[in-house]
Amino acid sequence: MSSEKVTIQISKELYDKAKKFIETHGGFSSVEEFVEFILREVLTEETEEFRLSKEEEEKIKERLRALGYI
Repeated sequence: MSSEKVTIQISKELYDKAKKFIETHGGFSSVEEFVEFILREVLTEETEEFRLSKEEEEKIKERLRALGYI
């Protein structure tokens, strides 16, 4: 992962909320570290495929049958 950094701008209100969150909950050394973590998590979730287990798929099919859609 590249250590090269770029600058982004967010509202002062959002920055202050993030800073307060860090002060209250800890776990991050700066707002920048917190924002980078959040972005990484969101972007990772978006790229993961959504998959249903066979059991979940069957439950959905049963519900659709009961409603008359299948």
